[in-house]
Amino acid sequence: MGKPGEILLDPERVRRIRSKLLCWYEKNKRDLPWRRDRDPYKIWVSEVMLQQTRVDTVIPYYERFLKRFPTPGDLASASEEEVIKAWEGLGYYSRARNLHAAVREVVSSYGGKVPEDREAMSRLKGVGPYTAGAVLSIAYNRRVPAVDGNVMRVFSRLFTIEEDITRTAVRRRMEALATELIPEDRPGDFNQALMELGALVCVPSSPSCDRCPLVRECQAHEQGRAKDFPVKRKGKAPVPVCVVFGWIVDDEGRVLFERRPKKGLLAGLWGLPTAEMERDDPPREKLKRYCAEKGFPIEPGSVLGHVEHVFSHRRWQAVVVGGRALATDQPLPTGWRWAGEEERRSLALPKVYEKALSVIEFPLQLTMCDL
Repeated sequence: MGKPGEILLDPERVRRIRSKLLCWYEKNKRDLPWRRDRDPYKIWVSEVMLQQTRVDTVIPYYERFLKRFPTPGDLASASEEEVIKAWEGLGYYSRARNLHAAVREVVSSYGGKVPEDREAMSRLKGVGPYTAGAVLSIAYNRRVPAVDGNVMRVFSRLFTIEEDITRTAVRRRMEALATELIPEDRPGDFNQALMELGALVCVPSSPSCDRCPLVRECQAHEQGRAKDFPVKRKGKAPVPVCVVFGWIVDDEGRVLFERRPKKGLLAGLWGLPTAEMERDDPPREKLKRYCAEKGFPIEPGSVLGHVEHVFSHRRWQAVVVGGRALATDQPLPTGWRWAGEEERRSLALPKVYEKALSVIEFPLQLTMCDL
């Protein structure tokens, strides 16, 4: 049974899987804030936040975000800067921008009501098959699959699926398989039960098969191969990149910030002036050249510290260099601004720049690039 498309689900096996899984879920589901009502907006926010982020990390952000933006109308009327600030620290900021744009569309086109139609939901910015399925099944009790990484891992083991789960065709066949399994009366609970099983029991490296309600249905366990699944190609390691951050101040103690480009890493967010450099580049000279190229000459100071931060595809190894503007009355480059201490607190800064600010206050001795 190598391909999910070839799996034959007889009615009795479907009945057993549904019954056992839902019974287990009723007894073992976690008390999570987004499970306390079926508000589609709240469920949507939680699902976006949970993408690539642990549940324990999300909970306080979710609660603060909903307190600040309790309805779609509240979120739609907020500025992007306010939304990004409320998201600050969660990372993957494109999620916040897409959610903001999509909720504005819901308010303008659907009167603030999250659409119940799968096609309409899927047309919203940033809403893929999983998010649409999760919101529609949990909030509206629609029989729509919600296949995330947890579900794919469960299915891979349950049905010994030998194919690479990163392939789109495999995901689609798993969605078809999920559709066969979802009961008519409790689609939302069933989808959440699958996800919960993957999160709590059918975990990646050490599955707790002795606690699994589906252990007698699991082909991988029967074959003693649970740890062989899922089949997944290895991702590339993040590429190390050396960068220099500028902590540039004026005579009033204000700090210089620049907005990142609209596309690419940390797109559109505020940060310290940042320049990539070769490993053997002197960071002070690199910062000086970078600012000069922007038409804003500075006098570089000393190295204030080092920061390392891992993104999904890059690992920044940053040197923080102090500096002072040569002429405080010179015009700032487009997208640059001065910010005093109060104003700095209102800026939505990515975690990597928060680390840099901490290093400046509490210097750390870390070995990064060879300088």
